[in-house]
Amino acid sequence: MTDTTAAGGLNDASGKTDSSYDMLRLENQLCFPLYACSREIVKKYKPFLDELDLTYTQYITMMVMWERKQMNVKELGECLYLDSGTLTPLLKKLEQKGWVSRARAREDERVLIVTLTPEGAKLRDRALDVPVQMSACVPLKPEEASALYKLLYKILDNGCCHGSPQP
Repeated sequence: MTDTTAAGGLNDASGKTDSSYDMLRLENQLCFPLYACSREIVKKYKPFLDELDLTYTQYITMMVMWERKQMNVKELGECLYLDSGTLTPLLKKLEQKGWVSRARAREDERVLIVTLTPEGAKLRDRALDVPVQMSACVPLKPEEASALYKLLYKILDNGCCHGSPQP
């Protein structure tokens, strides 16, 4: 049951006015435009990555591997903000394509080492056009892109998005 308050808002059974729920409106959420933009950006990558036979997640994995050449799965997951449940099938697929190899560490069998293969290294040359093609798809000036990049990493580096909520 609702009634009208003197201020003109509606009260619900708990006594809260409509404005009390404004923080729950989708348009007032920072998370929603981040989520929607992320989905749209990944969608824009798809035709370029299809030419390379990569998904977006495989692409960002290969970017780390092109840079690092070899690392363990735990470190790779930390770089990409991905858990082992996501990485394991992804790495198997990249290994089937011949772009990475996986092997247990000699000093600790529990540690899985991922290594870029020569074929995986060659893929890097084919991927060079992807950032250029994507820059044409995102309507931001370089300084706007730089500011957005810094803001997004401010959120990521705060730890709130990496399993350890910060106040």
